[in-house]
Amino acid sequence: MTKKKLAFESALQRLEEIVNKLESGEIPLEESIKVFEEGEQLVRFCMDTLNEAEKKVKKLEKKDDGSFQLNLLDE
Repeated sequence: MTKKKLAFESALQRLEEIVNKLESGEIPLEESIKVFEEGEQLVRFCMDTLNEAEKKVKKLEKKDDGSFQLNLLDE
C-alpha cells in the first residue's frame, strides 16, 4: 500500500503499534532502527495530511465588537 493510499487513521494506528513495539524494548537493535525509520515516514505523512486538511478548514475569529467572523485559513 502506498503512502498516498494509506488512510490517516491507519497511519496513526501503525504509529501506535510502532511506539508500543519500541517501548517494549523486546526487539533487536536492527529491527528497532527499521521500525523507527518507518515511524518517521508515517509521521511525515500524517503531518502533511493534517497540513492539507488545515488549509481546508474555516477559522472562527472573534472581532473587536465581540462578534465572530468565519475566515478561510491562509493557504
